Amino acid sequence: MAEIVLDKVTKKYGDGFEAVKEADFTIRDGEFFILVGPSGCGKSTLLNMIVGLEDITSGELRVGGKVVNDVDPKDRNMAMVFQSYAIYPHLTVRENMEFPLKLRRMDKAEIDRRVDEAARILELTEHLDRKPGNLSGGQRQRVAMGRAVVREPSAFLMDEPLSNLDAKLRVQMRTAISRIQQRLGTTTVYVTHDQVEAMTLGDRVAVLRRGEVQQVGTPRELYNTPRNLFVAGFIGSPAMNLLPGELDGRNLRLPMVELELPEDVAERLDGRPGRVIAGIRPEDFEDATLVEDRSGGATFTTKVDVLEWLGSELYAHFAVEQGAGELADLAEDLETVELGGDEGAQVVARLDVRSDAREGRDAELWVNARAIHLFDPDDGRALVRHDESIDLRHGDEARSPREVAGAGG
Repeated sequence: MAEIVLDKVTKKYGDGFEAVKEADFTIRDGEFFILVGPSGCGKSTLLNMIVGLEDITSGELRVGGKVVNDVDPKDRNMAMVFQSYAIYPHLTVRENMEFPLKLRRMDKAEIDRRVDEAARILELTEHLDRKPGNLSGGQRQRVAMGRAVVREPSAFLMDEPLSNLDAKLRVQMRTAISRIQQRLGTTTVYVTHDQVEAMTLGDRVAVLRRGEVQQVGTPRELYNTPRNLFVAGFIGSPAMNLLPGELDGRNLRLPMVELELPEDVAERLDGRPGRVIAGIRPEDFEDATLVEDRSGGATFTTKVDVLEWLGSELYAHFAVEQGAGELADLAEDLETVELGGDEGAQVVARLDVRSDAREGRDAELWVNARAIHLFDPDDGRALVRHDESIDLRHGDEARSPREVAGAGG
């Protein structure tokens, strides 16, 4: 195991393109760390620099306290798991897992010990004599992980290892990878473009955009206290609703309602007037008829365009009429969410399943003023960051899903 420190690490190609710009953060010993962002944001390049497959243009990379900028990949004691399975079809599962150890000319007894232990952890013991062609996609990916596990590396590096699996297998493998990493306690750096994977797997997450690290934090910190508009729009499913707003003292005018901000929020704005972008999570709306205490929020009436019933959740989609054009341009530039159009901005509200809302009919909704995020419309930075230790809806301490799960025992 090892701590990995990136000190202003930069990758610049010969044509002047900067794929990674001064990445500066620490991956703690034994941590499950996620690099997430849209395609082309530099996350795989950053992973390849850590393992040594890409040269570092400037900055310093330290592993276990030692500078490794010029250390050969084979001497960094790291194991890579790729998107493709990268296993030999003509070899059995055991032979595939033995392969990297035989290259090291390791003693047969030690090879057997490591392979048997990895097979037990990965639930592959009964498949050791089978060939990959007789395995499911999830089993083949576990074999690829087994080849990494047997090396007993200081760090695992995983580059979108689940993207070739179907949706059900991805969920199963997410759980398996999380369980395996917790059991081994090995530092793990995991690249994905799927923010759901990032939120469910990671102890901490780094969000990248165009080669720059936008924010590093626990999943809950990123969700509750996004540093800027990009992080706010990227983290969360469904995405945060982004709406044009106008501030006048404590009053915030939105396209569908005018509300009064909490006094502590207004104080942090320091009397700032004028245009803002308001971010509202879908769960911070509710059917007003089901809200007993409407203080701290505001009600409005809107026509529901589409309802999505998911059993335990109900999503109501509605449109707001004004200001969509300007906001859509900004959102497109920041690569967040698609907004605007002929019918205005589309808003998603997550309602209690007891709601009587109906498609094509007006519904009275309530919005939680305390949970609204405000951003600068010019540069996208957060104007007010909520208390990072509090979940705005449930009041839980800020912990990752992995920490919450571990607290149960």
